[in-house]
Amino acid sequence: MEALQAGALTLLLIVFFLGAGIWVFSGLLLVGIAALVLVLGYPLDRVGNILKGIMWRSASSWELSAIPLFVLMGEIIFRTDLSERIFRGLSPWLNWLPGRLLHTNIAGCTIFAAVSGSSAATTATIGKITAGALLERGYNPDLAIGSLAGAGSLGLLIPPSIVMIIYGILAEVSIARLFAAGILPGLMVAALYSGYIMLRGLLNPRLAPQAAVRFTLADRLRGLLDLLPVGFLVVAVLGGIYSGIATPSEAAALGCGATALITLAMRQLRWSVLRDALMSTVVTSSMIVSIVVCAAFLSSAMGYIHLPQDLAAAIAGLELGPFGLMLILALFYIVLGLFLDGFSITVMSLPITLPLVVQAGWDPLWFGVFLVIMVELAQITPPIGFNLFVLQGLTGWSIYRIARAALPFFLLLCLAAALLTLLPQIALWLPGQLWQGR
Repeated sequence: MEALQAGALTLLLIVFFLGAGIWVFSGLLLVGIAALVLVLGYPLDRVGNILKGIMWRSASSWELSAIPLFVLMGEIIFRTDLSERIFRGLSPWLNWLPGRLLHTNIAGCTIFAAVSGSSAATTATIGKITAGALLERGYNPDLAIGSLAGAGSLGLLIPPSIVMIIYGILAEVSIARLFAAGILPGLMVAALYSGYIMLRGLLNPRLAPQAAVRFTLADRLRGLLDLLPVGFLVVAVLGGIYSGIATPSEAAALGCGATALITLAMRQLRWSVLRDALMSTVVTSSMIVSIVVCAAFLSSAMGYIHLPQDLAAAIAGLELGPFGLMLILALFYIVLGLFLDGFSITVMSLPITLPLVVQAGWDPLWFGVFLVIMVELAQITPPIGFNLFVLQGLTGWSIYRIARAALPFFLLLCLAAALLTLLPQIALWLPGQLWQGR
């Protein structure tokens, strides 16, 4: 079967199964089975043997063990007052900037992203404090909620990132290097967000009213104490990875233990907190791992029918050039983001897009960061953007009002993707420095 026919059939099957409302992992599994049976005519017993081997290899991957540990870290922190401490700690240091406390959304999400790995968890944890606090103080509602929606997506880009772990496993790229590659782009996105808020604050100071409280040097020093617990977690996790002491999975275990000790010392690690955190971790991790395993099977099924290779050859024949290809892929991912969540986008598209990108001469390490930014865009696009649902629960606003408020930050993410494409060293420089000579 020709590449376009096979691709069209596969796409129609994906749309049909997911449109039927079944679970994502079931949809991926059924599409893989249908592709092998309908396209290649394999009998079901042969398909079953292929499935067994792939499921075992995928599910037994050591790197997957980092996912429940990072999820557990975020769940424990979400159920304590560490997010409130982040807000208190940042407020004295950021209040002098144009836009004032709106910057706590950006800085708070950036800091929490370094211990979470999840966009939704970052948005929910920081938002449960800053959303109400900013609205009560008279800050512009659209700018307050829009900046929170945009900044919450940093949970996927700034390491440790669950999406990066999944990409590293599927693309066979070093997860530690991926984490390093995400740091500078993540800080660049945060700087773009803060720069936009400062510009809006300078043009219209009424968006961020003058605070009645003046912060002193003592307030700033107390703020540093409030930030100390989260700062310790960041150093424990990322320091363990980049010093070479621990792998990402070992660093996740180290961070999880440090989180338990810190919350225990703060007398907030009650049995009810631990029980709820563990239950939520089991649900979230099972969902993620199920999708990853079934996506690995779908990827292998596509390999059997030579879909990635044939599509790569077909697109190469169009002679788009590297930048033309990335423009097409960016539009493709933005459209996917309207209908699918970030995990599904990653695992479903990678078997097709990664060979194209590598053939065009792009570094797979760089593409991992580019893909995460595309997934971040999906987090703030209706109708199923996860960050939008989280903020709807916090504010009671409609999804589309929140999406309008997040639109400037969506455009800033598009700008970040363009800068990353024009200047790939933004992602590649730091891994090159850290692993130079290794």
